[in-house]
Amino acid sequence: MRNFVQPGDNITITATATATSGQGVLVGNLFGIAAGNAEIGDSLDLVTVGVFTMPKVSTDVLAVGDAVFWDDTAKLATADDDTGNNAEIGLAVTAAANPSGTVNVRLNG
Repeated sequence: MRNFVQPGDNITITATATATSGQGVLVGNLFGIAAGNAEIGDSLDLVTVGVFTMPKVSTDVLAVGDAVFWDDTAKLATADDDTGNNAEIGLAVTAAANPSGTVNVRLNG
């Protein structure tokens, strides 16, 4: 195919904020996990597919299969779409109780 560019599992962007390896990064509607550290203006590889242990709002309760959203201000996964203000990033693949600090998320990619 002449129009094929790449598989899309990893996307290289220009960092719009400081990022740390393993941190969730949202740029517009593109969400991924930082594959390394980056300063503003650096190239940053985002992993857009796979299952990752994500920090979450500790009081949120998630069941396997629940939609997971990203609170970009708090830099946390959440069960709350905040009336459409939080981007949907994937599905919970483990249950997460209240209180708990993490949930395993399969990214939407």
